[in-house]
Amino acid sequence: MFSQCHDVTDAPLVSVIIASYNHARYIEQSVNSVINQTYSNIELLVIDDGSKDESPEILKRLQQLHGFDLRFQANKGLACTLNDAISRARGDLIVPFGSDDIMLPHRIATQVEYMNGKPEVGICSANIETIDQNGQVMGPREQRNRNLPFRRLDFDDLFLDRKPGPMAATLMLRREALDKVGGFNPNIRLEDVYIELAISHAGYYIDVLGEVLAQYRDHPSNTFKNGRFMVDNVLRTYEIFRDHPHYEKVCMKFRNSMVLKYSNRDKALAREILADVPVKYWNRKTLRGLWRLITA
Repeated sequence: MFSQCHDVTDAPLVSVIIASYNHARYIEQSVNSVINQTYSNIELLVIDDGSKDESPEILKRLQQLHGFDLRFQANKGLACTLNDAISRARGDLIVPFGSDDIMLPHRIATQVEYMNGKPEVGICSANIETIDQNGQVMGPREQRNRNLPFRRLDFDDLFLDRKPGPMAATLMLRREALDKVGGFNPNIRLEDVYIELAISHAGYYIDVLGEVLAQYRDHPSNTFKNGRFMVDNVLRTYEIFRDHPHYEKVCMKFRNSMVLKYSNRDKALAREILADVPVKYWNRKTLRGLWRLITA
């Protein structure tokens, strides 16, 4: 198992988990960004979740070079894969990391230092820089999450969308908080949204550092580009917290945003979403989306 372990008597062990699926083009950069961290007490667990491309061969070669924990399995999905890996991981801090993203070298060191002495913080996140398929930094319009200031979020901040939320590519989870909520939910396929809401609902804070600590890769197969998947799974996630007094308003606010977002990209989907929004919940986004549907 890969583990950087020198001069670490007081440094907590950080378990980085990469679930790899058909990212042969990106996986080597992702793994190397963990190997090259300045922080010294890391264990890396990589699981290939039934890739059909060249990922397994690349990972075998990297494992021979660096000695990290590598396992192969038939496709089980990300939530189950993460839960299995967490059960094997030894760290008190858990970092699920995308097989297409890149950590900046000081990422783990910065977050460990911040989490130290803050047991109330269940998740530490940070800003991201967006890169394209070729690793080139994208233009200002794609850098919405690069220069945001520090923020501390509780459950209502996240659920009611009162502050910008954490970035999935920079999540560091306290194991104690993960254990308290029972890990990831296998029935929810937006793993990051669920775990953020679950851990904050359990009473922990999410602190988002105002600096860039990872590069997020924008490419055609990003999950967020699948509109129907996003709408269905966000609403399924919200339903878990349906006892919240503003649950219905939260769902309708989200639907209105999706009507506007997909009124140009996927008119059929936008019309389906609009049909589920009673007129009393319409807002400016609804009307703008409706105008696009009528005129475009």
